[in-house]
Amino acid sequence: MSVLEQISENLIKGKANDVKALVSQALTEGKKPADILNNGLLAGMSVVGARFKKNEVYVPEVLIAARAMKFGMEVLKPKLAEAGVQPIGTVVIGTVKGDLHDIGKNLVGMMLEGAGLRVVDVGINVESEKFIEAAKQNNATLIGVSALLTTTMTNMKGVVDALKASSLAGKAKIMVGGAPVTQAFCNEIGADGYAADAASAADLAKSLLKK
Repeated sequence: MSVLEQISENLIKGKANDVKALVSQALTEGKKPADILNNGLLAGMSVVGARFKKNEVYVPEVLIAARAMKFGMEVLKPKLAEAGVQPIGTVVIGTVKGDLHDIGKNLVGMMLEGAGLRVVDVGINVESEKFIEAAKQNNATLIGVSALLTTTMTNMKGVVDALKASSLAGKAKIMVGGAPVTQAFCNEIGADGYAADAASAADLAKSLLKK
């Protein structure tokens, strides 16, 4: 088994220290940082994402795999920067005003990182304008908005309206998700996409960035 396959396998199993050591080993062997990222770390995370979608693994396994990815990225990030490898895009994520839930948002953030995006997490109970400001400051072309309550999901429309009224109108897109949110609600408020779970959110983000 190649070192990149070993990185992928150990990431799937959530063996953080082994992943870190194998990334160092791959660099020592002269593997390109981009190859280690795409064919090692991201390859492993995409398997975890696919299994999560099929209910073959659950949130704890995803969190453990994401932690292993983080360990590997600690070693790899400086090398990627040196090699000029850019993330596929930048996404701002947060939970809407009035909502203090963050487990789903954090999981989506990990999946987005696992899909090769740079993630800017603005936290919980976030005002509509703060999403837009963070997107401007970080040159983000995607905003991910989460809500876990029927009473707070109506605040998602405020983010959509704030984007339309800003200089990012037509440049950035908004994706929404959370337990009470549906595709019909997404259409109703004029958001660009809806994802039912964290793995789907990563796929949606990639497709929205391509448009």
